[in-house]
Amino acid sequence: MNNHITNRRHFLQTTGGGFGILALRSLLAADNPKPMNALSPQFAARAKSVIFLFMYGGPSQVDTFDPKPALDRWNGKAIPTFRKEDAFAPATKATAMRSPYTFARHGQSGLEISEKFPHLARHADELCVIRSLHADSNNHGPALFQMNSGFVQSGYPSMGSWITYGLGSENENLPGYVVLTDLNGAPVNGAMNWSNGFMPATYQGVPFQSVGSPILYLKRPEGVSVAQQRHRLDFIRKWNERYSAANPDESALSARVAAYELAWRMQSHAPAAVDISRETKATREDYGLNHKITEYFGRNCLLARRLVERGVRFVQIYSGGNKGLTAWDAHDNLKENHDRQCAQTDQPIATLLTDLKQRGLLDTTLVVWGGEFGRLPTHQGSAGRDHNPFGFTMWLAGGGVRGGLTYGATDEFGYAAVENKVHVHDLHATILHQLGLNHKQLTYPHLGRNFRLTDVEGSVVKSILA
Repeated sequence: MNNHITNRRHFLQTTGGGFGILALRSLLAADNPKPMNALSPQFAARAKSVIFLFMYGGPSQVDTFDPKPALDRWNGKAIPTFRKEDAFAPATKATAMRSPYTFARHGQSGLEISEKFPHLARHADELCVIRSLHADSNNHGPALFQMNSGFVQSGYPSMGSWITYGLGSENENLPGYVVLTDLNGAPVNGAMNWSNGFMPATYQGVPFQSVGSPILYLKRPEGVSVAQQRHRLDFIRKWNERYSAANPDESALSARVAAYELAWRMQSHAPAAVDISRETKATREDYGLNHKITEYFGRNCLLARRLVERGVRFVQIYSGGNKGLTAWDAHDNLKENHDRQCAQTDQPIATLLTDLKQRGLLDTTLVVWGGEFGRLPTHQGSAGRDHNPFGFTMWLAGGGVRGGLTYGATDEFGYAAVENKVHVHDLHATILHQLGLNHKQLTYPHLGRNFRLTDVEGSVVKSILA
């Protein structure tokens, strides 16, 4: 091999322009030196960005947004819709378990919301509640993959990757796809949940830290000055341009240098994006940063607003981590679990909607709330609920959807979707549609075929669109 090429590649790999290689790995494209330039949607879009509030573990629909009076009447009795083969946990029973919570109607729409969301209930007329979601797996890992990528297997691009692939980013100084995990860590599957799959690495989600340096290993190394780092990058670019002129068909190294330049810009812009000290005290308190129970999730919601305000295309916030019984996975004690998770998230989410609306961002930001599945309306043990992919609830707000609307329905027990059923593929198709992307035309070639987020299925749920 040419010694010039060998030495050049070794130089790029070892110096890294003064950036940690792990930070760069999340920014590199396979063959496009400018893959994140803003692109025009395929048709007129109602939304420019998405904030996905992911309630990891599976919130119970019958205890949050889908009240079922029949559970009171059947409490402790075997319900006719239960099938033992549907259960994930051996301790799951056929007996109905009433909700420990009361529901009330809110707003002009009269939307029914659990008592556990007193702050969010004030936004009833802005919520589009879909009660008829269904998915294909009752296991967290595959269900997370499907909700994120459309497939129950790993190895496929996540929704944020598809969106940034289709639209690029409006801010050249920040990633187009940012992930904010829970205080208790990432969900099961870890970084595979925001994977780029078979797409270039540029399109994968970039985890941000809510305190300190927003991106691990991005900080300038000790002993390297700004001038030294800039000189090194200029030297790399000059060398690369000389090589590219002689080898026009090889673009991987150009992409690498473009990643160095992005990392350089992010060193200045990313810390400012997460610097919430620039927010007023009142704003920080509205998000719950002055209370331990809401501080962490509230900070992430505030960061999400700051990021979409700066043109970040897709922000995913996880509630629930994989360290101990800290997610929405209420196998043992539903009330204890949902008391905690609702208390952590209610005020921050409500404030996020208020803040987006006041700043004129809600009309162009699609907010999505939900988990990988719901929960069965029967007992697991004495006080818990098992996984339920057969019928569960998610809601949308802003971004051109109809507020104050309830769409679809589960059966009288909340066991399975029976009316206007919405599969995960339909949800994904609808989200893409609001961003001006046709889910059938947004494709990526791999292994001899064109892949889609919605695979070969999915329909836009037009009835929920404003």
